Amino acid sequence: MNLAFIPSPSTGVIELGPIPLRGYAFCIIIGVFVAVWFGNKRWVARGGKAGTVADVAVWAVPFGLVGGRLYHVITDYQLYFSDGEDWVDAFKIWEGGLGIWGAIAFGAVGAWIACRRRGIPLPAWADALAPGIAIAQAIGRWGNWFNQELYGKPTDLPWALEISEGPNRVAGTYHPTFLYESLWCIGVALLVIWADRRFRLGHGRAFALYVAAYCAGRGWIEYMRVDEAHHVLGLRLNVWTAIIVFVLAVVYIVISAKIRPGREEIVEPDRDAAPTEKDGPADEDGSDEDGSAKADAAEKDPFTKDEPREPGKGATAESAEAAEKS
Repeated sequence: MNLAFIPSPSTGVIELGPIPLRGYAFCIIIGVFVAVWFGNKRWVARGGKAGTVADVAVWAVPFGLVGGRLYHVITDYQLYFSDGEDWVDAFKIWEGGLGIWGAIAFGAVGAWIACRRRGIPLPAWADALAPGIAIAQAIGRWGNWFNQELYGKPTDLPWALEISEGPNRVAGTYHPTFLYESLWCIGVALLVIWADRRFRLGHGRAFALYVAAYCAGRGWIEYMRVDEAHHVLGLRLNVWTAIIVFVLAVVYIVISAKIRPGREEIVEPDRDAAPTEKDGPADEDGSDEDGSAKADAAEKDPFTKDEPREPGKGATAESAEAAEKS
């Protein structure tokens, strides 16, 4: 008999008067707020404006929720469209079921739309948000604890998760894979923060590092789970997805470092500043056509490099002297 284990909540819903507060939804919401808050701090530290991360998240989060749910429903269609199942349950997102792969992919589409509207580079925004996303996942995984789902194989370890009898589950103690992934995501966030400070990652490489590190952990954690899933060549579908996405992320880091070394000097344009004749067409990540004009301008401008500058200000002493002579 196992005397030490992690108990599961008797219910995943807390009644606040007439309003039911579901633990799964609560964890997702808290995770989103933490990701936006932390991402905003990193964005401002990179030279961006406060509030931009939240403005882009207004687009990214709804797209991500839709994408996450679509991925889950498509890859686990038998839970909703098999004989005896009610297809309406596919819309009951509060009962659990968000695929991180679909959430990130569709969320990126929403973020791309918002970044285009604001004229900021998507890779830089993704770099700022990367560790916050990992922390949000760490918080969101506790929603699975409330729902008593996505646990691992039976075990009698002291940190085993106690599961009660219920629909599609057998009472017992199991590996708390939700906890393993939560702790792994915190480690991923710390890794990205350290690597970003140590190597000054830019042009989407901090985000790619987050993706690669998360996939490395998701692969072995997914292998431990016992919930129903599709298999390809003996491996769960999500294991294959983690392997493929990991390889793509690593390839992106290597190629990007060769093509665009360093970090973006300007992540958000000053809309109040008047354009000059020297300003050339900007490419996708916000840098000039030759990739160096803005960096050179940033080095020549002491306000850009050493001190924060208010929008619309930043005239140099030379320009002021020229104005007096004229």
